[in-house]
Parts: sequence; structure tokens; C-alpha cells
Amino acid sequence: MDKNLLISIIRDQADLRMPSNLVKRELFKKTKIFGKDKNVVIVSGIRRCGKSTFLQEIRKSKNKADFFLNFDDERLINFSVEDFQMLYEVFLELFGEQNTFFFDEIQNIKGWERFVRRLHDYGFKVFITGSNASMLSKELGTRLTGRYVQVSLFPFSFREFLEFKKINPKSFVFSETKSRARAKRLFSEFFETGGFPEFIKFRNEEYLKSLYEGIIYRDVLVRNKVANEKVLKELVFFVASNVGKEISFNSLKKLLGLGSSTTVKDYFEFLEQSYLLFLVPKFDFSLKKQIFSNKKIYFCDLALARVVGFRPSSDNGRLLENLVFIELKRRGKTVFYFKGDGECDFLVRENSNFSQAIQVTVSLKDPKTRQRELKGLLEGMKKYKIHDGLILTEDEEESINFQNKVIKVLPVWKWLLV
Repeated sequence: MDKNLLISIIRDQADLRMPSNLVKRELFKKTKIFGKDKNVVIVSGIRRCGKSTFLQEIRKSKNKADFFLNFDDERLINFSVEDFQMLYEVFLELFGEQNTFFFDEIQNIKGWERFVRRLHDYGFKVFITGSNASMLSKELGTRLTGRYVQVSLFPFSFREFLEFKKINPKSFVFSETKSRARAKRLFSEFFETGGFPEFIKFRNEEYLKSLYEGIIYRDVLVRNKVANEKVLKELVFFVASNVGKEISFNSLKKLLGLGSSTTVKDYFEFLEQSYLLFLVPKFDFSLKKQIFSNKKIYFCDLALARVVGFRPSSDNGRLLENLVFIELKRRGKTVFYFKGDGECDFLVRENSNFSQAIQVTVSLKDPKTRQRELKGLLEGMKKYKIHDGLILTEDEEESINFQNKVIKVLPVWKWLLV
């Protein structure tokens, strides 16, 4: 790597500070807490969800934050692990001594974790972003065990979507008709646009298609050396078209014409590492049964799921369920689904106990739907001794006293704001 070119890149990037339309991310408070200890802080997430801007937000909170480099720059194509020492020396020459380093998309450099470990061992604080979660399980797992904390950034939440549109999420008065109507109208917009900032701004589906292609090729096919592009895309198309449904690796093996269900499992692992989709297991106290049970599938963003997949009808129930799942992930929850005589969409587990059972449905007005949703919810609550039961709907709110349990019913849009 040419030193003069590196200096030029650092100077060019030095102006990459806060954008004028900054949306303060809800994750910032959590990251701020981690920023006070010695651990390397890793911010990972799907491409274009705002990680780079988020890193600038962290930089702004620091007094000295000049040791910054974005490795997703074509001029750094020849940068290698041997150049990190030169990078450190250039930082010192340009800015003097500082104690905090900021690296964007550092996983592009093979062997980067060795340099980051050295910085950590010397007592420096390091903030890193990356688009691929496997950087945590592989590179960090081997070189930085016990030296890092990881947080995941997702596309905008409903609250962040409102902030992006310069609307205060706290401005809604739920008891006022006009305020409720405004909240519902904005939620309907969010339900259509999803949470990727650029798509919210321009509503260009070609942007989402391009984003999808980038994720598939750069984060999945190339990184994991997957040869069968056609089958992988068919798998993603199936998931995007069937969010919220149960799948089995064996049935998908037959559907895709593969010779082994292990290949399907591997493909799902690669796609989860890219944050494109997620699998939710059926809970069982037997880990073996949990591993081999059917999984439920969810996509990272509703707008992207609509562009990538196909659905003959609106399928709002499944999409609402997908939205709730992503919000639970965003809040750092561990979730399972329950299936006995009835079904429960989400069991939320904290530490070793279940704290909440959640059903998601468009409406409870139909008596059969109401009976089905309550049956599955209560069965899951009783089996795992859960006291907090919640049913999220499109626009209904009530309290249900049933079999000595009080079940709250809330509109999804209200739940997202409280």
C-alpha cells in the first residue's frame, strides 16, 4: 500500500462526519454503555441499514475521534494486514496521540483481527462495523475471545422511521382521535416502505433489488464460496414469499433438488450471517429436538421481502408477524415459537425464564380466529408458566379475562411506540 495514497484517503474521509438529517438510533444508548469499558465494540448488521452513519454518531460523542478509516473504499483494494502498522503511524503523524480507533467495514481486510487485538492489548478502545455476522463467529472467535462485545443494527424501527420524517414519536396522544388516526396512517406507510433509509426517501424498488444482489453476491456467494447461485436465489425467493411459515430442511432439499438437507442448513446459516433472513426454532427442553424441529422463517425487512418474493394476496397477517419478530430482535430478545394442540407465534425468553407470550393477528373480530389465537397463547403460557400474554393486531385494543389470565390486546403500531 502506497503511504501517500493512504494519507490522501484518510484526509478525504476525515470530512465524513454527521449528516444533516441524522436519525439518532435507539442502539446508541447501549453502545454508549459499552464504550466505557475496554472491550472492542462490534456493530454488525445488513448492508445499508445505517452502520456507517451510526459509527459517525459514536465518533461525534468522543472528544478525539480522528483515527477513522472506512475500508469499503476502492482505493484500499491493495491494503493488507501488513499495512496496519503503517496506518497507525500515519494516524500519529496526522493527528498526534489518540486512544480510540474507528474502523468501518474492516472485515474486507483478511487478518484484521490480529491488529485489533494488538490495539486492545495496548489499552486502546476500538469501534468496528461489519456487514457480515460471521466475522464474529470466525475471526473474532479465534483471535478476540473475551475481548469484544457485539451489537446488531437493523433497518429503522417505527420510532426511527418517524424521526427520519422529522416527527417526534412522543407527540402522539392515543386518547385523541386525530392523533390516533395520524399514527395509524404513518404506520401504514412504514408497513409499506420498511426501514432502509434510502428506500424510505426515494421509493425506488431498483435500489432494493440492487441491495439484494449486493448481499447475495458479496456477503453470501463470494464470502462462503457457494457455487450454486441459482439454488441459493430460489431458496431466498421461497423465504421472502413465505415469511412466518414453518419449514423443514428436508422438505426444502426436495423442493430445491439438492442431495442433502445439510446443504440447505448451510445456506440458511450463510443467509443468517448476512442478516438477510432469520430462523426461529420451536422451543423444547431437549436441545436435540429443538435443533431437528421445524423452523419458522422471517425476512430482515418488509419492503425487501415484497421485492424479492411473491405473494398472490396482501398476506398482512404474516407480514405483521414478520414486523413484530424484527422488532423483538431489535430489542435484543431471544424468541422461540410454540406448537402443541395450538400454536403461539413467539415465546420471549430472558436468561433462563420465559417472560412473555405473543400472538400476532390482523383481527380478533372473527370468533374462530379469536378462539384459535387465545387457545395457542394460553397453552404456551400454561406450559411454560408465563404470566404476561399479549395479542398484537392491526387496530384493536382490549383486555381479555380468560381462564384466570389477563390478556392484553394492542394495535401493533401502539406497541411499537410504547
